[in-house]
Order: sequence, then C-alpha cells, then structure tokens
Amino acid sequence: MTNTYNGWTNYATWRVNLEIFDNMEPCDFGRRLDKYELADCLKEYATEAVSNDSNQLATDYALAFLSDVNWQEIAVGMIAAYAADVEDEDEDRGVIEHAAWYDTSAELA
Repeated sequence: MTNTYNGWTNYATWRVNLEIFDNMEPCDFGRRLDKYELADCLKEYATEAVSNDSNQLATDYALAFLSDVNWQEIAVGMIAAYAADVEDEDEDRGVIEHAAWYDTSAELA
C-alpha cells in the first residue's frame, strides 16, 4: 500500500505545497539556492507561519503536521515549475539564463 497523495509523497506534503507555497517561486526566498537550501528555507517559512498563533495546542498540532512534509520534494517541484515558466517566456533570454542554474536532476534524499 502506498501513502502517496495526488502525486506527492504524502498528504502533508501536498497540502503544505498547495496552501502555503502555491504561486511562490524560488527567487521569493532571495539569493540563488540549491534544492537543499531551498528546502530548509521552505521549512523555516512554514514553521514561522504556523508558529504565530497564540494557541499553543494548535501550534503544536501544526508543527506535528509539518514534521511529515517532504521539504525537498516541494523545493524540487517549485524549481521545476519555475524553470518551466521561464522557458515559456523565451523572448526574455536573461530570465531563461537565470533559471538555468537550478538542478533538479539529483534524487530526493
């Protein structure tokens, strides 16, 4: 039996990607990041987002939910989507060259 959900590792990964990171790009996190650095930034961003609640019980449940997220999978998906979007805008060569440094070929850890 598989625990995948809508093509993602699990429900938590799918839901966090959909609810928190939809319409975000790797460049939203500043400097150029590899998939590992981006995964760390995504985890930190989501953790801060759910930790702003004054209800400690709700925060604890949210953090437990986040512990199941495959952050590298979200990072690779975000990088791939960004690269595909940039390729669609082939009239702007500078943007395409900017996206070329992303490496999504490595396996997820």
